[in-house]
Amino acid sequence: MEVILLQILNGLDKGSAYALIALGLTLIFGTLGVVNFAHGALFMLGAFCAVTLNRILSLSFTTIDDTKKDFLGNPLKVETPYIEAWFGPEIGGGIIAWSVPLSILFAIPIMVLVGLVMERGLIKHFYKRPHADQILVTFGLAIVLQEVVKYFYGANPIPTPAPPVFAGSFDFGAAVGFDPGSIIYPYWRLIYFVFAAVVMGAVFIFLRYTTFGMVVRAGMADRETVGLLGINIDRRFTIMFALAACVAGLAGVMYAPINSPNYHMGMDFLVLSFVVVVVGGMGSLAGAVAAGFLLGILESFASLPFVVEIIPGINQIIIYLVAIVVLLTLPRGLMGRKGVMED
Repeated sequence: MEVILLQILNGLDKGSAYALIALGLTLIFGTLGVVNFAHGALFMLGAFCAVTLNRILSLSFTTIDDTKKDFLGNPLKVETPYIEAWFGPEIGGGIIAWSVPLSILFAIPIMVLVGLVMERGLIKHFYKRPHADQILVTFGLAIVLQEVVKYFYGANPIPTPAPPVFAGSFDFGAAVGFDPGSIIYPYWRLIYFVFAAVVMGAVFIFLRYTTFGMVVRAGMADRETVGLLGINIDRRFTIMFALAACVAGLAGVMYAPINSPNYHMGMDFLVLSFVVVVVGGMGSLAGAVAAGFLLGILESFASLPFVVEIIPGINQIIIYLVAIVVLLTLPRGLMGRKGVMED
């Protein structure tokens, strides 16, 4: 039972990332009809927003500390972060330690701006072009963004620690009545799952219960009729693109302590996220979220040592096998809408 619960937790962790990225992909496809292969790059940019803010907060100056000597008796040079000099070691050190959560505020305007520039500068020219053209141009954009990040940050992963208060692990076994220490799970992974649930819930509430969201959903169903009512649906769809970029960026920000940011992390998640979207059903937001968690849990169970021993490599292909089975039995995916990508 402990093994099953641990794998479910691991699956929810992976599924949260898959679902958040797939949710943004589905928002873009559902509103604009664009297959955005640059969406994984937006996830990567979010992670590097966390790296950037950490580096900004850690900027320091050199001072001579006469109270500390090296082995030759010379005063030591000490690097003091500016923020500690301004606010004191305790407050300044705390701000640096909490750089990842603070990066949420840092990343939101940046990702919104990136989304607006992408949509207005490039994507809008491909609305009526074939999906193959959209895939090629957005995939090219993803490669460009990837190489830009590689140029400025290097090719090696950059460790971005979570706040020290969340650096340990939670005794999940004792909390649910099993033997203490039977299920130990990192705090930050639990935080990530809760964060993902809050973001996904906020997106669904925004689309379902706000006037703006209702108009967007109406535009997704019948764009022409909504336009004839005098509503500038194109502007609203542009805002939705920026929102989708922001969702992907925030997913990357909070994932930075779990997987040290590197320039190709967006590509690592992109293909899997597209599989999630297809399995959930193209254009279905609920399907993208459900498929994200489902595939995350299945991948986690497929990674168990005895499963890999029986079927070598199954953990690498389980998601694609499930996608094949689902599409053979349900061609539109789990919750796909009629007419989406069927022309």
